[in-house]
This record gives sequence, structure tokens and C-alpha cells, in this order.
Amino acid sequence: QVQLVESGGGLVQAGGSLRLSCAASGSIFSISTMGWYRQAPGKQRELVAVITKSGSTNYADSVKGRFTISKDNAKNTLYLQMNSLKPEDTAVYLCNLHLGVLNYWGQGTQVTVSS
Repeated sequence: QVQLVESGGGLVQAGGSLRLSCAASGSIFSISTMGWYRQAPGKQRELVAVITKSGSTNYADSVKGRFTISKDNAKNTLYLQMNSLKPEDTAVYLCNLHLGVLNYWGQGTQVTVSS
């Protein structure tokens, strides 16, 4: 069983920065694909960024050049550095762990960007 706990969300003005963290329990973090998703009110959940076990990354077009996903396998922790935040980035941000048929989600952390 894997538990994912996000932190680091909050209220920030447009143009500001936040760093999200996702702490994972268990022993499969380093061999899993990890991702950040977000869901805004009334909208579908969307992929923000993903990082594979080898460190390859991929980003949604809307966040390229502003967000950076990274991980620390020694700490079992996933990060999302968010810069130049925009009001349209406002959403609940969720951490995801995927390994084969295994798929785990955190509870999410709220990010609100004011204009």
C-alpha cells in the first residue's frame, strides 16, 4: 500500500511562485512514474507534469517554461516548482504514482492564484 501526501499549496498573487511536495510511503517510489495533476472547479482533471523512473520529464503546454517537476528518491518525495503563476493555474493539485497496474493518488493541495 502506498500513501501520497501533498503539501505546499496556498494563496499567491499572479506572478508569484510556489513549491509543492508529495511525500510517498512504501518502497516503489524510485521505480515508479510520478505525476502532478490538477483539477479546477467544473473542469476535468488534467496532467500538469510527469517524471519517469529514469528522470525523463513531460509537461502540459500550458505550464512549459514555468513549472519544473523533480524528485528525490532518497527522500521518497516528488516536487513541483511553480513560477510565474497565473490565475488560470488555480486548482487542486494532486500527486500520482503509477507502476504497472498500480495507480495511487494523494488527497490534493489547493493552489489559488489571485489577479
